[in-house]
Amino acid sequence: MRSMHPLLNLIFMSLAVFAGAHLIPGIFVKDFLTSIVVALVIALLNIVVKPVLILLTIPVTMITLGLFLLVINAVVVIIADKLVPGFDVDGFWRALLFSIFLSLTQWLFNRSQLVRRNQ
Repeated sequence: MRSMHPLLNLIFMSLAVFAGAHLIPGIFVKDFLTSIVVALVIALLNIVVKPVLILLTIPVTMITLGLFLLVINAVVVIIADKLVPGFDVDGFWRALLFSIFLSLTQWLFNRSQLVRRNQ
C-alpha cells in the first residue's frame, strides 16, 4: 500500500482540483485530464519553486506570523494557471481561495490516511 500512496495522493489532488473548479467561481478546468495535469504541475511547483519563494520571503513571513505562506500558495496557483492550458484562475483572490481549498482537502486526505494506518 505504501508504494500506491503517491498515486492515491495525485488522484485525490486531481479530484480536489476538479471539485474546486466547480465550487469556486472564477476557477475553470477544461476536463478531468486537465485537473490531473494541474495537480502534477502544482506538486512540482511545490517541490521546486515554493521553497525558493519561502526562503526569499522569510522576513515577511515572520512579521505576518506565517500568514504570508497563503500568498505564496496563491502565487503557485497563478503560476500553474500560466503553465497549464485549460486551467484558468480569475485573479489573485480566486487563486488564494482555491489554494486554501486545496490545502484543506489535502489535509483531510492526509488525516484520513493517518487514521486508517493507525487502526
